[in-house]
Amino acid sequence: MRKASIVLFWGIASLCVIALVTLPINLQTQLIASIAVVTFMAALKILRAEGTWRLTALAFGTAIVMRYVYWRTTSTLPPVNQLENFIPAFLLYLAEMYSVMMLALSLFVVAMPLPSRPSRAATKGQYPSVDVYVPTYNEDSHLLANTLAAAKAMDYPADKLTVWLLDDGGTLQKRNSANLLESQMAKSRHEELQVLCADLDVRYLTRERNEHAKAGNLNNGMQHSQGELIAVFDADHAPARDFLLETVGYFEDDPRLFLVQTPHFFLNPDPVERNLRTFEKMPSENEMFYGIIQRGLDKWNASFFCGSAAVLRRQALDQTGGFSGVSITEDCETAIDLHASGWNSVYVDRPLIAGLQPATFASFIGQRSRWAQGMMQILRFKFPPLKRGLSIPQRLCYMSSTLFWLFPFPRTIFLFAPLCYLFFDLEIFTASGGEFLGYTLAYMLVNLMMQNYLYGSFRWPWISELYEYVQTVHLLPAVVSAIVNPRKPSFKVTAKDESVLVSRLSEISRPFFIIFGILLLALLVTIYRVYTEPYKADVTLVVGGWNLLNLLLAGCALGVVSERGELSATRRVKVTRQCEFGLGEHWYPATIDDVSVYGARINVYAKTIGSPAVDTRGLIRFTPHGRETAEILPVAVRNTQVDGDIVTMGCQYLPEAARDHSLVADLIFANSQQWTEFQLSRRGNPGLFRGTLWFFGLAFYQTSRGLAYFFSNRGASGKPRVSAGVRK
Repeated sequence: MRKASIVLFWGIASLCVIALVTLPINLQTQLIASIAVVTFMAALKILRAEGTWRLTALAFGTAIVMRYVYWRTTSTLPPVNQLENFIPAFLLYLAEMYSVMMLALSLFVVAMPLPSRPSRAATKGQYPSVDVYVPTYNEDSHLLANTLAAAKAMDYPADKLTVWLLDDGGTLQKRNSANLLESQMAKSRHEELQVLCADLDVRYLTRERNEHAKAGNLNNGMQHSQGELIAVFDADHAPARDFLLETVGYFEDDPRLFLVQTPHFFLNPDPVERNLRTFEKMPSENEMFYGIIQRGLDKWNASFFCGSAAVLRRQALDQTGGFSGVSITEDCETAIDLHASGWNSVYVDRPLIAGLQPATFASFIGQRSRWAQGMMQILRFKFPPLKRGLSIPQRLCYMSSTLFWLFPFPRTIFLFAPLCYLFFDLEIFTASGGEFLGYTLAYMLVNLMMQNYLYGSFRWPWISELYEYVQTVHLLPAVVSAIVNPRKPSFKVTAKDESVLVSRLSEISRPFFIIFGILLLALLVTIYRVYTEPYKADVTLVVGGWNLLNLLLAGCALGVVSERGELSATRRVKVTRQCEFGLGEHWYPATIDDVSVYGARINVYAKTIGSPAVDTRGLIRFTPHGRETAEILPVAVRNTQVDGDIVTMGCQYLPEAARDHSLVADLIFANSQQWTEFQLSRRGNPGLFRGTLWFFGLAFYQTSRGLAYFFSNRGASGKPRVSAGVRK
């Protein structure tokens, strides 16, 4: 009876909404209603109303969106018999309906996400055994040493923790390759990593053949280990000391729990952040996913495995045959299979690892292409809407995660749709200037406000549009390829530990300048048509304004593909840690001011030390976390600066033994609280108005910078320096 009453209530409510949305009203009433809703939503945002008021604001915004959809469907499409107008108009309509559908899915997922979960340490004396997997392909041993040392140093009973290096770069297949260079490099790598693992007291494991990429490598690790839980870290993802203590306890609470996923925090900016110089002052793109979306998915038991920084239950993986390897995104595919088998997941919203992300724009696009193609494979092979075993909310959540990667199609249509009218005089959107203000402009404002409600300080206005645009140009053919031939995409290594030595244009930047030139020409055509065709000025100005927004995005993208010269791939992390600095036979009181994966800056109090010469060998003596005695790390002095009694020295680590790598890992990765503090320091919500002004200013500056790079032809000589490739 109660269930029938609920169904009846929602049925009546739905009919009422449909009646209101389809109610015929004049343009003046529509304008008044739109202004009222926008004002109401803005007032609630200024008052920072949460809970029911937040949902009320989103509901009013949804009404405006639905009103726009109804008007767009019934009043703006040209006649079908005018194919030259109807075909591009219908494509634009489909692109808009895709955007509305994704907004609806986003509302379902993140309208009221779960709050961050509290810490859940395992019960003392009941620690489960854990196998830590670090899959590797061709990463440098220095990078691996830091990650393995950090994993080995995690605060967990030693008899319950086994760290494994799963090496896919030293397989028997590679060591016996007919290619002489490949075979010799594989043999050298095989021997080098065996020595490294022995020094660090971790297990080394390889296999005969490179089959099923990362999934196959992880499954091979499962065949040779026995831990109840499996923690997975990518080769460049070093865990903090408390990673396991913050995660394994959840498995006690739920015997059907298969996954505890944590965020991916990165020490270095992605190419967009690096070239726009926004890394320290604006949340990273991935924070929208890990800070909001994963918590929204977690509410519906749909947070999924992200390939690293996670703990999984072996029993669950055994039930479904291990890590799935049909697609090239084995992580999400594995999660969907386990969710469909009745297993549960948990998301812990606290950064407990620190890693590296691609530094060059080309590597960034290569990584995103693999993600997009993998999600298309999951959409084709698993098809979440009809996947047996998934609940309805889980189906909707996986639809949101997979369908998102179709964005290159609507983004391309939105980019070129105005040109159909400006260049070819095609009427693909039949509406007057007043109707545009009452419906389309209101819809755009409400859409932006709803995004601001949903993502707040995690995503600033227009930044998502910029990220989608810069990816669309090269992701579109990759997505088309995966849809047409879903078995064609193969796993490709993403270069991570790389840097751009000199300022240059990206090697894949040319299409962005061509598109910018076309849109700039369209702007000139707009001015010409307003002057020569004043009787159509209202429509021309509306379409020209749309093109101008596209031009601003395209101009900002010129700054994204103009790579700034930078010697280091990593950012320094601010710390304050007491130590002593040894020079010769003398020790001086000092503090460590900041650290990176390669070195540290030290402030030394010494009136007599002077200014040590470059390359002078020194020692840092400090007490590692969880220990009572100080230990010594050798360094080389690279630069000095004297300020009164304080000598500031930039030092490079000189690890000579396994313990040295552990000390480096302790300096950088041991304290997870520093990652949280850094993230919170850049989470500020500028609001829609100030955020828009800031973005427009950024776009103008980056346009000029990109054009300066182009005309100075600085892209001819600069090449990225790649130290290692990370399979991720």
